[in-house]
Amino acid sequence: MSIQPQLVGYSSNTLREAFGEALAGLMAEFPNVVVLDGDVAGGTGTHHVRTKYPHRFYQIGIAEQNMMCIAAGMSQSGLLPVASTFAVFSLRGLEMIRLSIACDNRNVKIVCSHPGLDTGPDGASAQCLEDLGTFIALPNMTVVSPTDHIETALATRAIIEHVGPVYMRTGRSPAPRIFDNTHRFELGKGQIIRQGDNLTMVGCGVQVARCLAAAELLSNDGISARVVNMATLKPIDKDLLIQCAVDTGAILTSEDHNRLNGLGAQVARVLSEHYPVPIFCHGVNDTFGESGEPQELAEKYQLNPSYIAEHARQLLQRKAGR
Repeated sequence: MSIQPQLVGYSSNTLREAFGEALAGLMAEFPNVVVLDGDVAGGTGTHHVRTKYPHRFYQIGIAEQNMMCIAAGMSQSGLLPVASTFAVFSLRGLEMIRLSIACDNRNVKIVCSHPGLDTGPDGASAQCLEDLGTFIALPNMTVVSPTDHIETALATRAIIEHVGPVYMRTGRSPAPRIFDNTHRFELGKGQIIRQGDNLTMVGCGVQVARCLAAAELLSNDGISARVVNMATLKPIDKDLLIQCAVDTGAILTSEDHNRLNGLGAQVARVLSEHYPVPIFCHGVNDTFGESGEPQELAEKYQLNPSYIAEHARQLLQRKAGR
């Protein structure tokens, strides 16, 4: 399976631009959708909506707390608001998201770019490594992290059609293409994208491509690694995780996020309750990032395929020693 960047139907293979283009394409079909921007439309992809539907685009400014309250109010009036900003800025509005959106189960979509170390040169102050765990902890909140521009476009439609609050990550940097135009996306469902028998690697976002590359490295050692794309972190696909644990006997998770919560914590919780097997939760080791190009940071903070493969080898040793 190729993981080289390719473009199919979109002007950019960044997740943020795929989201913006897909959302603009849905505006006619969903006339109650409105977009709220925190003065970062050029960085989130919502500039596509601003250009095509300016009367349905609301510039709130650098006031994320107000933006979330306004979105909740609009939802109560029958509109379907999409509030978009950078991931780290969404945390400024967390109290309002918790009380006005999640607690009241409002039909608001929060879509944020610039997550994780993939944010790159903007540095630690802008690299949000805590968002997935934060939003997973909010009752009623669905949490999504698609992996390429094809899946991001499909996920955009899915979250608009879903009734209830959603948090979705996009991304700043070009992302390798994983899927073609036949790909299907369903909220709450993971997907096996590479078969394997010795262990399963479960990734989300930019780490899915790195898991596929790690599986290629492992195949050179005769190790058969299954790869699962888990684009929905909440509700997570419990049945698929249990089946993979039964089939392969070991699970490695990988995310561009603090490894103490997020995807790894979700997977570990499910398997500890239903089918315990050796698990390793791979991600950023409970630290802040720094300024640098995304690939340089991925190497320094050990998110690259070679590190995933090494952790997989160590995990297989644990599996063999049970």
